[in-house]
Amino acid sequence: MRMRTVEISVGAFVLAGALALTFLAIKVSGVNLSRSADSYVVKARFDDVAGLRLRAKVSMAGVTVGRVSKIEVDMEYGEAVVSLEINGKPGNLSADTGAQILTEGILGARYVSLLPGADEETLAEGDFIEETQGALVLENLIGDLVTRLGSS
Repeated sequence: MRMRTVEISVGAFVLAGALALTFLAIKVSGVNLSRSADSYVVKARFDDVAGLRLRAKVSMAGVTVGRVSKIEVDMEYGEAVVSLEINGKPGNLSADTGAQILTEGILGARYVSLLPGADEETLAEGDFIEETQGALVLENLIGDLVTRLGSS
């Protein structure tokens, strides 16, 4: 009888550890299966989104204000359309807000940084951010440098 109690205790301990690890992995990864009730989506067109991933952070002044919810290609313009899920209610971003894709550190993950504007009008659900700057791709810069040095 004592052996059975030990086996049940060990099983419960292992199960609790597995549940704790699963919870921790979900929290650290930033996965959110449902859209927040207090959020809205705005879109931005970029010429290059190299390295940007779904659920990448969207920040303003270094503070996370949302997540990337969708990345697709507009075949008509040959640009990437990125949907940004912004926390809060519509009306907290001015219509002349800018967006750029930056890298956290030298080899860090890509994220979208919002640059606030001063316009009185605000962005509503589904509106496009007009002023954008795509990702800076190091390989392209090196290729340009080599081409320039080779033609000199």
